[in-house]
Amino acid sequence: MTPAELRLKLTDLIATWENEVVEFKEASNDYDTDKIGRYFSALANEANLRDAEAGWLVFGVSNQTRAVVGTSYRPERERLDSLKQQIAQGADPTITLRQIHEVDVEGARVVMLEVPPAPRGMPISWKGHYYARSGESLAPLNIGKLEEIRAQTLNTDWSAQVVDGATLDDLDPTAVERARSDFALKHQNRIDADEVRGWPVATLLDRAKVTQRGQVTRTALLLLGRAESAYLLSPHPAQMTWKLVGPETAYEHFGPPFLLATSQLYQRIRNIQLRLLPDDELLPHEVSKYDRKVVLEALHNCIAHQDYRQNQRIIVTERPDRLVLENAGRFFEGAPEDYVRGDKTPRGYRNPYLVQAMVELNMIDQMGYGIQRMYETQRRRYLPMPDYEVAGDAVVMTVYGGVVDPAYTRVLMENGGLKLTDVLALDRVQKGLEVPDAAIQALKRKGLVEGRKPRFRVSAAVAAASSKKAEYIKTRAFDDQHYADMVVEFLRKFGSASRKDVDDLLWDKLSDALDDTQKRNKIGNLLSGLRRKDVIFNAGSKPAPQWKLCE
Repeated sequence: MTPAELRLKLTDLIATWENEVVEFKEASNDYDTDKIGRYFSALANEANLRDAEAGWLVFGVSNQTRAVVGTSYRPERERLDSLKQQIAQGADPTITLRQIHEVDVEGARVVMLEVPPAPRGMPISWKGHYYARSGESLAPLNIGKLEEIRAQTLNTDWSAQVVDGATLDDLDPTAVERARSDFALKHQNRIDADEVRGWPVATLLDRAKVTQRGQVTRTALLLLGRAESAYLLSPHPAQMTWKLVGPETAYEHFGPPFLLATSQLYQRIRNIQLRLLPDDELLPHEVSKYDRKVVLEALHNCIAHQDYRQNQRIIVTERPDRLVLENAGRFFEGAPEDYVRGDKTPRGYRNPYLVQAMVELNMIDQMGYGIQRMYETQRRRYLPMPDYEVAGDAVVMTVYGGVVDPAYTRVLMENGGLKLTDVLALDRVQKGLEVPDAAIQALKRKGLVEGRKPRFRVSAAVAAASSKKAEYIKTRAFDDQHYADMVVEFLRKFGSASRKDVDDLLWDKLSDALDDTQKRNKIGNLLSGLRRKDVIFNAGSKPAPQWKLCE
């Protein structure tokens, strides 16, 4: 808003005075952040229930006289903006103030905190407690209001709605056949591929949970619709935009069918080979600038979690050294870091019907492992970790296609056994981001960081004593994911593997610090872990296993 628009908004708020979505405080000098958090929870929840565009907490207006008296609350803009981070840390799910406005009214400073409504189906808590308004007072969110918010998504899944007037003729034949082959691949262990090829289109799409009893849903039009049928989704734009920014500029829009369009968009990205550390004593290592699976995983996540009701497109911005992907809608459950370690399983989705169809067509993983795989892939390619940011009402993900700090890359190349938690902390160090003290101490004990707070830097002195390098390489242990990836790649190439095949593959690569019994147990545990995650299955017997991929 312009200053004039803000003053007009303030006048309107004062005229209607306090209600469930507006609160005025004099706050002449300061105001307790914990109280602000409670008001944030209450105003967000009430704005959701009343379908308001925002809630407002206003400092600098007298409660008694309704006059503008001004406030000295956090006069420094940097300190004022830091309130957003403080609110995000205490709110669950992790959202924060939409904007913090400063308004001058005849020389008196007014601070207007703009509170976004709670996401549909997700009440907002502050430090574990839900708040609401009872008239002009702050109160606990009662059971009735809590259940009203939580029930909002039960019957309002945008992606599941049947589109009036749409028929199977509005679907792209090439996309439908691609869906057939992807569905057959996904279910190859349960359904014979020849059977899938013999199904009528209506049967296939119902079984793939794209249509409902032959009726075309919004999900069907998004994933499989003809480009010329996108108007049936109006006013919700079904569009992805690729934009090249830098010395050269270009752009292109991509519409349905998204099942095909994601690969088409990926082809526009300039994916050259990178030569890492060419001047170092190590042999140069070549990797592609972007990993295809990482980019498609990120893009498919944008499609699955986009809030289409906001009438926005998905944007992929290609910069010289990174890709930035943006989709409308905040993180639906939890925060990105909850999924990095692979131990968070989402309980719900913004577009459950769309997510279900994308799982059936082998586009995404429904157990929350996709984000972890992207991080692990970047680690194995010795490149920086992806970054997530919740900006306004959008999720922004950055995928790096180049080295940020050569020391970080060198550490990963020389120390393949680092835990992912250590890599994540190192990544924050190289980017100059804040790192918890405990993580810094752990890195210092391993000689991976140098310097003093807040200016830590990555140290390349890993196993630096040249006389000990050979011994270090022989006895270091790679993480379990490294060995798991070797097994998966072996099965992809050869189709199946006996226990002897797996032993032959991994035995000499395990740390020399392990004895034979420990190596046998480690390989057995590794196979069991892959089986439990439904990555592999035993097509033989227990005494004579024959391992195959589930996908």
